[in-house]
Order: sequence, then structure tokens, then C-alpha cells
Amino acid sequence: MERHLLDRKLSTKCSIRVRFSDVDAMGIVWHGNYIKYLEDGREAFGTEHGMTYVQIYHNGYLTPIVSSSMEHKSPVRYGDELEIITNLIDCKAAKIIHHYSINNLTTGKLAAVAKTMQVFTNSEGELQMYAPEFYLSWKNEAKWEDL
Repeated sequence: MERHLLDRKLSTKCSIRVRFSDVDAMGIVWHGNYIKYLEDGREAFGTEHGMTYVQIYHNGYLTPIVSSSMEHKSPVRYGDELEIITNLIDCKAAKIIHHYSINNLTTGKLAAVAKTMQVFTNSEGELQMYAPEFYLSWKNEAKWEDL
């Protein structure tokens, strides 16, 4: 995955157990459900680091996903326990970039790696060319790690 201008990140981990409704007839997680796991990771990230979707919304903005990519590395089955590591990669543009690792704690294997990109829009859905001031303030106060 590409390097970014500021080469720093914020990270969080969360765990989930694969639900019966997530698997196909062969007992393997259907690929479309991985997007929900990324959402689980983003929500855990927002809660841990103090930047939830509700906070963004209350500041007058939305952050739709405009890009997502994923590489599947090994199968995940019903009942497996997953650890989702979510990293926010800092960048100067008015976007939010997360990189993810989904680790299968049951098998000890890497299940998938992924990336999502979100942009800022106002409440009417108009793209914002500059990151909102509340987001910049939050970034300045965050405890970043070097990449």
C-alpha cells in the first residue's frame, strides 16, 4: 500500500466472532460481508480516538466512502474470532484514509488487508475541498505513531 506525506498513523483493534448470517452455504464468510467488518473497525476507531460518525454529523459534515479495496488472504469460517486492526493514515488532503488488517485469531492466519477512503461533504452532500476545522483540531491533538 502507498506511503503518505506525513508518514504517521493512529491505530485501534477490535474483535468480532463470525456470525452464522455472515457465511455462505459452504460455511465460509461471503466476501461482501468483509465490508461490514471494516465498518466495525471504523466504529471502534472512532469510539477509541474520539471521532465518531455522530460527532462528524453534529459538526455539519458527512464522510461517505468513495473508494474501497481488499485483498483476501485466507478463508474465514462461521465461529472464527477475528481481530480487526484499523489504522488512520494521516494525509494533508481533505480525506480520511484507513488501512486494515483482518486477522483470524482462530487459525492464526491473516484473513484480509484493505483500504478505504472517505471524503468530507456538507449536509447537502457537496464535496468539501478543505478538511473542516474541527477535524484539523482533532488531528493536532491526536497521539500519532510513526509508520
